[in-house]
Amino acid sequence: MESAQAKNSALQGAGALVPTSFEGLEPLIKEVYTNLVEEGVITPIPDFQPPPVPQDLNAAIKAGKVRAPTHIISTICDDRGEEATYAGVRMSSLIESDKGVGDVISLLWFKRSLPSYCTKFIEMCIMLCADHGPCVSGAHNTIVTARAGKDLVSSLVSGLLTIGPRFGGAIDDAARYFKDACDKGLTPYDYVEAMKKKGIRVPGIGHRIKSADNRDKRVELLTNYGRTFFPSVRYLEYALQVEKYTLTKANNLVLNVDGCIGSLFLDLLVSSAMFTQQEIDEIVGIGYLNGLFVLARTIGLIGHTFDQKRLKQPLYRHPWEDVLYTK
Repeated sequence: MESAQAKNSALQGAGALVPTSFEGLEPLIKEVYTNLVEEGVITPIPDFQPPPVPQDLNAAIKAGKVRAPTHIISTICDDRGEEATYAGVRMSSLIESDKGVGDVISLLWFKRSLPSYCTKFIEMCIMLCADHGPCVSGAHNTIVTARAGKDLVSSLVSGLLTIGPRFGGAIDDAARYFKDACDKGLTPYDYVEAMKKKGIRVPGIGHRIKSADNRDKRVELLTNYGRTFFPSVRYLEYALQVEKYTLTKANNLVLNVDGCIGSLFLDLLVSSAMFTQQEIDEIVGIGYLNGLFVLARTIGLIGHTFDQKRLKQPLYRHPWEDVLYTK
């Protein structure tokens, strides 16, 4: 191995400027730089004051020096403390006071604690709408998707995406139209005929299977509960009057579960005296009531997914004999 002294000698022999010691490196650099400046080889760059390094944003916010704009606004849940709160109510207090899912929905959806008869009604809606067999469009889609080997979430959303004006998604429209007609004082005849002239199906009326001779048990249970516990069922009674008129036209034009939930939820919002008229209009307009059906039916669709996977059902193929092939 060559020594450092030998390497320095070799560098000097090649024309490099080499200090005699490490301490001589800085003076030598300065000397070379000065000579190059004097010879005009390089031009010195004038000194300048570098900009100050900005203070860390988090430190500045903590010190109260700046206020940063937020990107998300949340008014229903705060998870910054020891435990999360739902509309200001601690989770532990919900458990300790034996509250249920209806109470959680009242806090997270409506930002207030509703009376027990209201939360019980919400839970009834979830229970009664959780599932309605494998033949309806939502369950059928979920079953076909699950049998195609897809995961839980894919199977679930394939069923949820069928919810709309013809399947489970008419609750908001039923509430909206029933409320408008009832508040205007329209008779059932005037309301139905006006909808007919507009070419609009009456939301909340009519069923593929149920009829005046084969009533929907869900509608009966909800109707009885509303009449028993709600301070007023004005909108429900109006919906039933509409049903009385539509039944003169066809035996299956009964008040369905969408119409029953929609009208009763209007009665809940109004008779509970906990919502302003503006809040009621906003709730119906945003789509809260359809959200109730979506939440409920999610339970059943998940069940159908698990059922098909547990049974190890093969890929579904629709039978030829059930298809009309035509030109």
